[in-house]
Amino acid sequence: MAADPRNPLTGMETRTDAATRELPSPEQRLLADTATPYDVPPPAVHGCWYPSADPGGRYVAFICDRAGVPQLWTGPVDGEEVRRLDADPDPVTEVSWSPDGRWIAYTVAPDGGELTRVLCVRPDGTGRHLLAGGEPGTSARLGCWQHDGSALAVTVTDSAPAGLPFAAHPGAAGVSPPLRAHRDGRGVLLDPGAPRHEPAWADDDRGVSQEEPEPRALSAYLVDPEGAAAPVLLASERGAANQRVCDLSRDGRLALVYRGPRGRREALVLRTGDRTVACALPVADGDPWIGGFSPDAGTVWLRSDGGREHAALVAAHLDPRGHLLGTTVAAQRPDCGLELLALGRDGRRAVLAWNVRGVSELETAGLTPARHAEGPAGLASFRPASAGVARTVDLPHEVVTRIAPTADPDAPLVALSGSRRHPGVWWLPHGQPLRTPWSSRDEDALPPGRTPVRPTPMSPVARDGLTLGGWYYRAPGRSPGEPAPCVLHLHGGPEEQERPVLEPLYLELLGRGLDVFAPDVRGSSGYGRTFVDADLGAGRFDAINDVADCAAHVMVRGLADPRRMAVMGRSYGGYLVMASLVWHPDLFRTGVAVCGMSDFATFFAGTEPWIAQSAAHKYGHPEHDRELLRALSPMSRVDALRAPVLAVHGEHDTNVPPGESEQFVRAARERGLEAELLLLRHEGHDFRRADNRRLFRRTAADWMERHLAG
Repeated sequence: MAADPRNPLTGMETRTDAATRELPSPEQRLLADTATPYDVPPPAVHGCWYPSADPGGRYVAFICDRAGVPQLWTGPVDGEEVRRLDADPDPVTEVSWSPDGRWIAYTVAPDGGELTRVLCVRPDGTGRHLLAGGEPGTSARLGCWQHDGSALAVTVTDSAPAGLPFAAHPGAAGVSPPLRAHRDGRGVLLDPGAPRHEPAWADDDRGVSQEEPEPRALSAYLVDPEGAAAPVLLASERGAANQRVCDLSRDGRLALVYRGPRGRREALVLRTGDRTVACALPVADGDPWIGGFSPDAGTVWLRSDGGREHAALVAAHLDPRGHLLGTTVAAQRPDCGLELLALGRDGRRAVLAWNVRGVSELETAGLTPARHAEGPAGLASFRPASAGVARTVDLPHEVVTRIAPTADPDAPLVALSGSRRHPGVWWLPHGQPLRTPWSSRDEDALPPGRTPVRPTPMSPVARDGLTLGGWYYRAPGRSPGEPAPCVLHLHGGPEEQERPVLEPLYLELLGRGLDVFAPDVRGSSGYGRTFVDADLGAGRFDAINDVADCAAHVMVRGLADPRRMAVMGRSYGGYLVMASLVWHPDLFRTGVAVCGMSDFATFFAGTEPWIAQSAAHKYGHPEHDRELLRALSPMSRVDALRAPVLAVHGEHDTNVPPGESEQFVRAARERGLEAELLLLRHEGHDFRRADNRRLFRRTAADWMERHLAG
């Protein structure tokens, strides 16, 4: 069989010569230059996030939505002049400036969907080209740069079989136990009146499982951004739930690879020469950039909750071949977890962000790697790695979303959000927070006439005694003792956490005179591993009851009017909306479900394979737990639905396909209830375009205001 001439990353034709006949390099195809200086004054309200500094630490590449779409921009840390490097309408999701300063790599989501691509561009906007994710049905994500900037690690998926956007997979036989989810992989997009989709993994009449496509692989490559050298395969895993190369040792011998489904994440230390796993260590969920190597690769620093209730800074001690010698805890807190970890570029300092009941606390600390030495009489001695005395950095706002080291270990960049500001980037020279001039000002956070609302933390108690969390937003101008119409808003994940940040949706609702209560039901992050795992399997019934208990809490306290309660949520929160409306049909007057799952059978049949791999651990196995998943599906109890419902979905959502909303709306209409579906064009699971976000907010607020009036 002849070799496929296409490059596995871009799908482009490859070239060969005498030196590269065995490993062909891609034929680089430049994209149109769309970079422009941007001298139009930005809107007062805009967001800047995901910073990455140049080698000198004076310029920043970042994501900004001042033009209506999250796009790639650059600007100085202390100046106002900015430049847009990619004016294409595809939203940008991640950014990384190369250590040698020659390239900026970034991830885009074509049409707002989930099949992302990795591109590269020069800091002056020239040379823009595709690095990975160019073949139909593939997806690519950023990894780390080699420390000299000569290559970038990227992870790509296999292309889907012809006619299918995604291929099913039975799971991965790797370090973690395999999951054998049988699915047909098709997205479920129902036409009006179409019959309900039956998943192809169901047994046929003879009791034999139907044939499924081959599992797809996630593969990590080192890619030369110049296109002169062939991609180098680092790792490949079939049926993988996740994979990202987080760091490479300075000598290139070892790679740190993040992998595994949620709840069972691992860091693999991989020898790049023979692609052998030297050791595997448990790491925490959340931010995928979980750590890195010390300069001598004798220590790997990790954000890990292995065997712990809360994530800590853990030092893993390695021998020269990457084998694990032992671990020590370098930094920890008894009642909260390490949320973000960024190693300085010299590998000798770290910036740590701790999640303290939803609010970030930032620290910097020196790192001392492990030392091996020969003691008296030839006996080996060992000094474990440690973190020095931490220095706390005072922050002007509540939540850190990203940390970006610079050349100066005492002047990192951080992306901040808060209850009184839109996302912005701050520079911290010697611990003094300075807002970058191109980030929006705090005084511009709210439209004219709106009053800032600082939420109040709350701790409802569930019916089984578990203490929950959340934040209550009181509509401006309302009398303290007056029960208010209230929207209970449920976050996604379920492992996400409600944070005190400026949420435009809440501003819209508050401006209509509606209070907002945003709780953390069981399964949320920020409260420890036991709380996160409390909703596994049949524990999901308790999570559904948590929603009712949170509503009861604000009613009993006299904040919310029991006759005018609504429920709203996105992703997993959208599932909880539908579940709450059918499990507690007389509690809420209406509901708005955004990108939620209505039936676990059709969800597993239509979602992305790697999402299904993780979801099986969280919700249940689509075969072995079929009856549990059926019982947990809102569609199985839709006859109990009494309230009108609005569903909202992105047309290109392959995480939770739009059919999940469509079938619930159709079922509600068949039962004579008012039900509507807002399908947003050019959006996926996350709504990224400013015009679509405004349409969503206004439509949802109009719906709530109308149904909660009187």
